[in-house]
Amino acid sequence: MFTRLSSQLTERENYKLLIGSIIPRPVAVVSTLTEKGNLNIAPFSYFNIVSSNPPIVSLAVQRKNEQMKDTAKNILIRKAAIIQVLDEQNVVEVNKTAATLPQEESELTLTNLTTKINRNGSIPPINEAKIVFETDLYDHLEIKNEQEVTADLFLLKIHTYQLNEEVYDPVSGKIDPKKLQPVSRLAGNDYATLGKIFTIPRPK
Repeated sequence: MFTRLSSQLTERENYKLLIGSIIPRPVAVVSTLTEKGNLNIAPFSYFNIVSSNPPIVSLAVQRKNEQMKDTAKNILIRKAAIIQVLDEQNVVEVNKTAATLPQEESELTLTNLTTKINRNGSIPPINEAKIVFETDLYDHLEIKNEQEVTADLFLLKIHTYQLNEEVYDPVSGKIDPKKLQPVSRLAGNDYATLGKIFTIPRPK
């Protein structure tokens, strides 16, 4: 067993250990609007559930040289974001949105993905997504390493779910994972599909 102190590792070494250990990670396909109203799309795997009452998810957006990414800037400006769940059908197209573009250029133009006009005229969801969370900004925390801000942690409160009828059963209220076919992030350029599902009863 190797023992490593995080304080003695470089940022890159800590990164490799974390993304190689905390797997699989769900991927949020995050849509935001710039100050001028242009659509920004980007995938993030530093994403998870925080609470179901109220329904809140977390999204961590890393900084480079203390500079915010466009997604983080847009969330703070608009106080809103749309999160789509990555699946096998859209993973290749979504991967294209990870490209670095000027802030007012939309990653949508790099893909074959399409969007629709949202009913409230705000952020348009991706048509190909099977699950869409419409969220408002609940809280924002700057993550610091000593005095340097290295990431932005967002808590996003879901106010509306958009659920494809193929994956959602309105009677049971459940999502069918086999029909959703979610894709998760591993390390490097690697992704994973759902794999084997098994059941273990909880103790009473």
